[in-house]
Amino acid sequence: MRLFSFNTPHTPLTAKEDDLTFLRLIRSRRVGPATFHRLISEHGSAAAALDALPDIARQSGIDDYQPCPEGVAAAELKAGMKTGARLIRCDAPDYPALLREISDAPPVIWIKGNMAALSRPTIAVIGARNASSLGLRMARGMTAGLAKAGVVTVAGLARGIDSAVHEASLKSGTIAVMAGGIDSIYPAENKVLAAAICDQGCLITEQPPGTEPIARHFPLRNRIIAGLSHGVVVVEAAVKSGSLITARDSLDQGREVMAVPGHPVDGRAGGCNQLIRDGAVLVRSAEDVIEALPILRDALAAGDPGSGVPPGTAPRGTPTKASPKNTTRAGNAAPANRPTASQPRLPLPHRGETMAQIESRVLSQLSPSPTEENVLIRDIGLPAAVLTPVILRLELSGQLTRLAGGRLALS
Repeated sequence: MRLFSFNTPHTPLTAKEDDLTFLRLIRSRRVGPATFHRLISEHGSAAAALDALPDIARQSGIDDYQPCPEGVAAAELKAGMKTGARLIRCDAPDYPALLREISDAPPVIWIKGNMAALSRPTIAVIGARNASSLGLRMARGMTAGLAKAGVVTVAGLARGIDSAVHEASLKSGTIAVMAGGIDSIYPAENKVLAAAICDQGCLITEQPPGTEPIARHFPLRNRIIAGLSHGVVVVEAAVKSGSLITARDSLDQGREVMAVPGHPVDGRAGGCNQLIRDGAVLVRSAEDVIEALPILRDALAAGDPGSGVPPGTAPRGTPTKASPKNTTRAGNAAPANRPTASQPRLPLPHRGETMAQIESRVLSQLSPSPTEENVLIRDIGLPAAVLTPVILRLELSGQLTRLAGGRLALS
């Protein structure tokens, strides 16, 4: 529970404070983003708010309150610069404009990589960590279409859908919002992917360098994912999942929520189907996403800075009268993009796995909707000679069904 509780809209800062003062205020005990903005509004500057903190604490019955020591803030600045990251304050002109609009905008963010991605039209594409092969293909296909249209994707660098989104948009630019410090890549298997993102896109976090992500950091990260984006697309998500938290954050921030429909009996699609039932826009392709967001479509058509689209021309993938909208459904997604040298596919750990563990991985990639066997083998990352007998055993045990055309589905 925080010491200070305010329910007021974010007030833009006018005073130019030094980074050290900003950091000391937001890193002080029980001062969160909403409290930070309220204090600035009441006291006029970060320095004045910092001076007032002990008196405010005493009025609340805490006599020994001390703001964040200067040495702690200085150590954070030094650690951040050592990683090659840059500290951006919410009163800086290069702070992301969309993020600044939310009521609890992070007072400071650490950014590593190509900041040009932050000035282009953005869409969050998120989903399940234990995604099915069908969900991963949908995420890659939709992301590739958005990238061709000049859209920068935003996701959380998690396993599953998030990783697929980042991988599919490395060349065009993608933004990864992290739950821990800028130097704390989670999961660790995404270190290579995080480094590749920094070429055309960037990593962002509000946490100090060296911070290991814990459970309470992920909802905070989700609000930033939503805040950076014109809208949020949920590709695959269970009824109770972090992706739905991001969707709620997006609604609270006045942003559009979109969802890809899934099979009714697939638990990983339950959250998406629920969102659609509750009013989210049903989308099946990049064209659907762009059509659902006039503000995004207009920005692309006008040649938004960095979008890669000349002024006065419609972006590739935008539906026109002469080019009907793609009607690919969730159960018949477009083929996934093949990895390239600049779009690495990270190896999955498999050495030393038991047969039961491999079987579990196969089942976790399948859903009631059919998936091509060769696509399943590619997504799991094991040799066909290893997986074929596993698939046969699962088929004989009645856990999966083989369909015409070399397709598999959960029974």
